[in-house]
Amino acid sequence: QVQLVESGGGLAQAGGSLRLSCAASGLTFSNHAMAWFRQVPGKEREFVAAITWRDDSTLSADSVKGRFTISRDNTKNTLYLQMNSLKPEDTAVYYCAAPLAYISASRNANQYYYWGQGTQVTVSS
Repeated sequence: QVQLVESGGGLAQAGGSLRLSCAASGLTFSNHAMAWFRQVPGKEREFVAAITWRDDSTLSADSVKGRFTISRDNTKNTLYLQMNSLKPEDTAVYYCAAPLAYISASRNANQYYYWGQGTQVTVSS
């Protein structure tokens, strides 16, 4: 059974930093692209960043470029999102997600098959 468990969310001040982690189990982590999405109540889930399975190349939303960095540690089956220069508009529930094995990373949430339960990030002004 595949499990994705996010951690590291919490309260931060504008301009501060947080590091999210996503621990994966039940799958061959290195064979899966991984991604972070976020969602605010009443809005659609929004793509944040993704990392490929093949060569660790990354995709990022324009809204987080230069501030957020996605990375992975295949030896620990863990995905990370380093969030710097946080803004109040970054407040959301953050989800990690994985498509089926060997599927390319994508900005489209419909391409992702496995999802975590989410972790709340709140940024105060």
